[in-house]
Amino acid sequence: MPTSNSSAADAQLPVNEGHRRALEWVQTGPKKLLIGGEWVNAKSNRTFDSFDPSTEQRLTSVAEADALDVDAAVVAARKAFEAPSWSGITPHARTRALLKIAEMIDLHADELAALESLDNGMPLWYSTASAAAAGEVFRYYAGWPSKMFGTTNPTDSSAFLYTVREPMGVCGQINAWNVPLMQAAIKISTALACGNTVVMKPAEQAPLSTLRLAELILETNLPPGVLNILPGFGPSAGAAIAAHLGIDKVAFTGSTAIGKQILEASIGNLKKVTLELGGKSPNIIFPDADIEKAVQSAVKSFCSNSGQVCSAGTRVFVHESLHDEVSEHIAKIAATYKVGSPFASDTKLGPLISAKQLERVLHYIESGKEAGATLLQGGCRIGGTGHFVEPTVFSGVANTMKIAQEEIFGPVVSIIPFKDENDAVFQGNDTQYGLAAAVWTRDISRAHTVARRLKAGRVWINTYGEADPVMAFGGYKQSGIGREFGAESIDAYTQTKAVLVRF
Repeated sequence: MPTSNSSAADAQLPVNEGHRRALEWVQTGPKKLLIGGEWVNAKSNRTFDSFDPSTEQRLTSVAEADALDVDAAVVAARKAFEAPSWSGITPHARTRALLKIAEMIDLHADELAALESLDNGMPLWYSTASAAAAGEVFRYYAGWPSKMFGTTNPTDSSAFLYTVREPMGVCGQINAWNVPLMQAAIKISTALACGNTVVMKPAEQAPLSTLRLAELILETNLPPGVLNILPGFGPSAGAAIAAHLGIDKVAFTGSTAIGKQILEASIGNLKKVTLELGGKSPNIIFPDADIEKAVQSAVKSFCSNSGQVCSAGTRVFVHESLHDEVSEHIAKIAATYKVGSPFASDTKLGPLISAKQLERVLHYIESGKEAGATLLQGGCRIGGTGHFVEPTVFSGVANTMKIAQEEIFGPVVSIIPFKDENDAVFQGNDTQYGLAAAVWTRDISRAHTVARRLKAGRVWINTYGEADPVMAFGGYKQSGIGREFGAESIDAYTQTKAVLVRF
């Protein structure tokens, strides 16, 4: 059956309690900056509008931060970092603070999910899962404050040598728009668990769930200035955070091109940098795999959040003996995925985030056609209102094609044939990215061998996209620097001090 956008029918959708509360919050008036525990206008008094990508209607106006606001937020964050009410508390008190935030998220999960769907366009089933995961992320990091151990080191009897882990200080954090609530939860929880303070810029395309999260966090009595939120634009607020000499560490999620700019801007005070960047992840299906399971998973992977997922499996490698059969099967399943209102219970794909992103995705689809790939499914915009596009399946793709090498960030998959295991690994690694990968096979030896050979920060075997806070996330090559999640993320937000005592 063809994909469709039933926007007329969806306009009559019932509004659940979370949706109602989200709409009420949006309608309470313009949203402000959070600096030093107070909601304030931007110093320039400039604002920008936030839009619903499914209807293209304005939701509300948001204060637009710039360098002057970053200065004020850094001062507030530094003061909070040095204050006994934050730097002097026990790790158990920090654990309790994070658990309170987790409980607050749980209480307002339906509202946060609805806000995410309104502002970002992700289907409600996806945003509901994301809101639940945000609470779990804070709960996971609540366990860390009392586990950041130092060491004692051997010396002669006249000395004592030990190390301690200490927080970095003021942490600048710049997020992308594709999963804004989760990105905010990951970065804030890690920084606070380690004893840092935060100056965060949510993406201007979808800032509302982060602002609401910040309101909820303030209700837990977090000391003023520990968390500062500055919605604004990359060239102004983002660039100021990256270059600010009063910021000790910066974390960025977004494109590789902007990540390189962040890295360059950080040179001024050699601040610590973590970057979670783009991906073009290989999803390799061997002939002995559970083909039906692999195919269903492949479609879900490149369609989830309308393909706006950095680790999406957008290159599906299929053995040449099964290429045509598997390609047709993927296209058939993708054609059943409904595209429509984020609040419809049967919607699989909502809109893309913006008209600019829609234009970008359609441009890549035309590129695939021009390069000679076979378009099996989709390829078109749906309707005249909202940024909807069909799930799009290309088969017979050469790994050198633009659609196979560049991150599209839309529901577009390239199906690429391979000859043998070595060819699959070579082609899978033949990209500037190295964020994620998957291997489908019943051969346990092959599974682990190929997983080891793939240059990716995450590798799944006989599954795709599963996540857990204990599982480190980050990229090889130009997919980034450092890791979020897991024990590795603690290294990104702490520094080691060695102390030698002479008796």
